[in-house]
Amino acid sequence: MRAVLDACVLFPPVLRDLLLGMAEAGLYEPRWSERILEEWARATVKLGPGAEAQSRGTAAVMRAVFPRAMQAAAPGIEARLVLPDDNDRHVLAVAVASHADAIVTFNAQDFPRHVLAAEGLARRDPDGFLWELWSGDPARAGAVIARVHARAEEMAGGPVSLKALLKRASLPRLAKAVTANLATPDQAG
Repeated sequence: MRAVLDACVLFPPVLRDLLLGMAEAGLYEPRWSERILEEWARATVKLGPGAEAQSRGTAAVMRAVFPRAMQAAAPGIEARLVLPDDNDRHVLAVAVASHADAIVTFNAQDFPRHVLAAEGLARRDPDGFLWELWSGDPARAGAVIARVHARAEEMAGGPVSLKALLKRASLPRLAKAVTANLATPDQAG
């Protein structure tokens, strides 16, 4: 499965780490464009000094780890597309040009399902998308989730509830499914 990651799903670090980790695990193929990465980098400015530089560094790593993810601008395709917000047409153009199956976004309003369906695409919210990846291969997806969780605990300097971590990342369905399947209640937090 190929999925275009909209800038809004790259912004929250835990969500971004999960999406990229699932791609590294071979559960799907990510796609993006320079413009999507630039939108994300500019959006991180509000996080404070150094955030934009850090996001640009992360984007460089993403380019290196996923060289096939980068889709060149598709102005010919973009020009024919109609969305509620013209500023989102480039995301749909990337999806069409890269023969993606879906766009992963929180932005349901500006990516109407019927418009995407006419292009052979689905709109996927990150929670449902990650839940589907986990459901399809709980072992590989679970290993990614465990790594992201361990990193969060390392950064926090102590225990972090997995359920709370996933919920804070706007992943309540994934949180419920994953923590319900843990062997012991104290792992679920």
